[in-house]
Amino acid sequence: MKILYFAPHPVWPLTTGARLRDYHCARQLALRSEVTFVQMCNRGEVPPEPPAEGGFVRLCTVYKDRSYTPGKILRGLLGPTPIPVVNYTSAGASTELRRILESQGPFDSIQVEGQGLSGYIPEIRRLSEAAIISDWHNLDSELMRRYAGAEANLVRKLAALRTAPLMQRVEEGLIRGCDAVAVVSEREQQILHRRYPGTRVHVIPNGVETAYYRRDAGEVDAERRSLLFVGSMDYHANIDAVQWFVAEIWPGIAEQNPGLRFTVVGKDPPASIRALHGKSVEVTGTVPDVRPYYRQAVALAVPLRVGSGTRLKVLEAMAARVPVISTRCGAEGIDAQHDRELLYAETREEFCMAVAKLNTESGSRARLTAAAEELVGRHYEWSAIGEKLFEVHRDAAETARKKRG
Repeated sequence: MKILYFAPHPVWPLTTGARLRDYHCARQLALRSEVTFVQMCNRGEVPPEPPAEGGFVRLCTVYKDRSYTPGKILRGLLGPTPIPVVNYTSAGASTELRRILESQGPFDSIQVEGQGLSGYIPEIRRLSEAAIISDWHNLDSELMRRYAGAEANLVRKLAALRTAPLMQRVEEGLIRGCDAVAVVSEREQQILHRRYPGTRVHVIPNGVETAYYRRDAGEVDAERRSLLFVGSMDYHANIDAVQWFVAEIWPGIAEQNPGLRFTVVGKDPPASIRALHGKSVEVTGTVPDVRPYYRQAVALAVPLRVGSGTRLKVLEAMAARVPVISTRCGAEGIDAQHDRELLYAETREEFCMAVAKLNTESGSRARLTAAAEELVGRHYEWSAIGEKLFEVHRDAAETARKKRG
């Protein structure tokens, strides 16, 4: 098979959850077929090449215009097309994509990442008979509604409330117009089945390369103990989580654990997050390798209050044998149970109790990490996820061929 994989960001380096998912999904497809990866970059951006082990037959780049310009914001708020789609849609990128389709095709299937690239679907349909698979990292309409519910700023709240129904309309168009749609959890699959009865939605979960984290998993460094947060710090859900945690939760934990530090690892922290850096809070920014931070962690804290999809950081920590303390939103979509593979906490008291449990009950730590490691090995290994994704492509391509006669 010949597959085109179209992502709204560079494939490398793997500094975000979205890039991790796209790289590993595309790499798994490349083990089974011929993959052309099309990455979208900002004008003037020159991202590094991915390693040869990615296995892509070619890497192509299209360029988008600057995001969140005043004109785009107005179009997104006042027009029928939501801001996330307006930001990624440009005539120049469409022209470059057309050249790739004409020069490198024909393709059997094309995977389009996220709802933001929906504006390119009509052009792809016009130029190619390939089956189109739309892969969603989040249920963006739900994400916008949750964001609106948690946002205190009135302007941003109203913008999110305006965007949510527009994104749901985009999602419906993708459901109706693509050959297959993939989401990351059964929960999101069920939501879409209720919205659009009779439609077929596939679950392609986020995954983890367990051996990569297991090789370096080790005992906690007693001299540099930390409660760890991992995530892209230019993402509003992570910003909200860290700010809330430091203001409301961390003081109680720090008081009970004087030698403990809250470490925030993730790219592009805004000024509001960098300002939190101090005696008991560390903000690292981008790091070349997150594994040393897992080795130093008493636990991974996932205090998310908004968001959608599933968290790769949870799977990484489980593979690295690091206990996870999470809100239910933070571990949503992962088939884990409280006090079996992780600890759920929603309040200061619950987070404090969870940290105390891990610090004082060595048996609990061993039991949780063993169960979590077994869970990710059984359900969230990229190799098994890749086989399922390839089946989606193969079946969609075969159906598309039959329709053409």
